[in-house]
Amino acid sequence: MVLPQALEDLIEEFKKLPGVGRKTAERYAMHIINKYTEEEVNQLTKSLSDAKAKLHHCTTCGNLTDEEICSICKDEKRDLSTILVVENTKDVFSIEKGNEYHGLYHVLNGVLSPMEGMGPDDINLESLWKRVVNDKIKEIIIATSSTPEGETTALYIKRVLQETDILVSRIGYGVPVGLNLEYADDLTLSKAIENRKKI
Repeated sequence: MVLPQALEDLIEEFKKLPGVGRKTAERYAMHIINKYTEEEVNQLTKSLSDAKAKLHHCTTCGNLTDEEICSICKDEKRDLSTILVVENTKDVFSIEKGNEYHGLYHVLNGVLSPMEGMGPDDINLESLWKRVVNDKIKEIIIATSSTPEGETTALYIKRVLQETDILVSRIGYGVPVGLNLEYADDLTLSKAIENRKKI
């Protein structure tokens, strides 16, 4: 059966989303066509446009924000001597839900992956080095995933900072090997931060 071109185009757009295959894309497209009112479609379109236009990376930490500096970086009640390094903004959201960590963050927006051509210049590392030099940082906690790419990134950061007086630690027990942080529950993440270890 040949689908109408407009429907096929919508399915192809959904297929571009991570983890969305043909069947899921078809389900999303059919749901919008059959269940959404024109007003709801317009609101979805507006929300997508607004998010793309207004959201950008914090100039300090790399977290997503609609201001120049995100609310976490501006919060003077946080521990300004500790930076937790994560792969992406979803990791920040996950850790914040646990309400156990009260320091600052640094979002890499990727990991080192030589196989995919991702080197140190391709992720948000340069601003981390500047923060270490300019701010009064005492500890860097590395919370990259325990995948080969996450471990490579953690070791690279440790190697660059080994000549400084900064304590470099790695989140500890609680996060299973091979698990991305976004899939870990709040308690697991809290325990991982609590049981971090020096590397």
